[in-house]
Amino acid sequence: MALIVQKYGGTSVGTIDRIRNVANRIKEQRDQGHQVVAVISAMGGVTDRLISTAQEISENPSEREMDVLLSSGEQQSIALLTIALNEIGIKAVSATGRQAGITTSGSHTRGRIESLDPSLIQEYLEDDYTIVVAGFQGTNPKGLIQTLGRGGSDLSAIAVASSIKADLCQILTDVDGVYTADPRVVPKARKLPEISYDELLELASVGTKVMQSRSVEFAKKYGVKFEVRSSLNQNPGTIVTEEHEAMESVVIRGVSIERSQARVTITGIPDTPGMSAKILGSLAEAEVNIDMIVSNIAHDGLARHSFTMHTSDLGRAQKALKPALIELDELGGNSSIETEAGIAKLSCVGIGMRSHTGVASKMFAALGEAGINIGMITTSEIKISVTVEEEQIEDAARVVHTAFDLDT
Repeated sequence: MALIVQKYGGTSVGTIDRIRNVANRIKEQRDQGHQVVAVISAMGGVTDRLISTAQEISENPSEREMDVLLSSGEQQSIALLTIALNEIGIKAVSATGRQAGITTSGSHTRGRIESLDPSLIQEYLEDDYTIVVAGFQGTNPKGLIQTLGRGGSDLSAIAVASSIKADLCQILTDVDGVYTADPRVVPKARKLPEISYDELLELASVGTKVMQSRSVEFAKKYGVKFEVRSSLNQNPGTIVTEEHEAMESVVIRGVSIERSQARVTITGIPDTPGMSAKILGSLAEAEVNIDMIVSNIAHDGLARHSFTMHTSDLGRAQKALKPALIELDELGGNSSIETEAGIAKLSCVGIGMRSHTGVASKMFAALGEAGINIGMITTSEIKISVTVEEEQIEDAARVVHTAFDLDT
């Protein structure tokens, strides 16, 4: 008998029929003698509707009250699934994030899991219950509800699996697993039987939407091996685990794209210590996340910084940078700011890069032969990312996917 944690996303419980389907999948596990803890998201579309309703009342609703509001979506779905399980003869009980012992910290709407006390879950498991836990939520030390941000239900599931020492953790969603690329963009993309934590972390950070990166980080930190698979069929999924030697034989594990990127370039920066901190500090205070960073010194002895961000952050970034640029000029600079929207990011990821040479040249050659010009370039130990014109990003992904023999 195994102890299994299953996480079901909003699409998987989006209708009454799909809730019944989830109940039947859990029943199959129980009929095989396994114990199940299910972590559930809000029904598909519910969170967006709750946000929209709040914004009809206020343009800037309190984040504290938004947590109270948004957490109700998961409470609705866990109750409905528990009712469905009891209806088909499975002894089940639901638990909110607080009841499940999830303690959080940080800001409202962006909470972090600090600890998890599994006492209640274990008590119900000892009485042979199936426990249905609300994902995406917990309570801070003051007892206030905090939500974990988008993708928080995955994080809840990994944390629960770690705390109860589950034999298996399954992230069930509307996709079959992790693919070599987005099949909607690259028709020849293939499902991967396994992938390392580090590879999935890199893919998640550069646009792959299968899982949020912090969930994978948590799994890696606590050694939680998990499977990403579909809740709509019985096909095997992708196992996410520690890397092993055989994985390095594959140079590139996957190709990812990220649309709606913008580039900001600041020129005329004094080449003295602390200037980069002033620029990036002003963006941090405005909560603007930046990605690729390139810095160099121009012929006039002044520095030049370029970085990318999501297009939606561009206006906020420009506003935040204005006072910083005034300060730079007072210190001897001659700063100006240039912006460019309409770009996208293409990334290749694979732990095989550590032991194989010529990966970047092969990628750049394939793009060049296809007439696709690249802009900024950044690398890590297992990733190469470049920017291209957004209108060329899909062609770029297909070209690189083929170049590294990921089609077959």
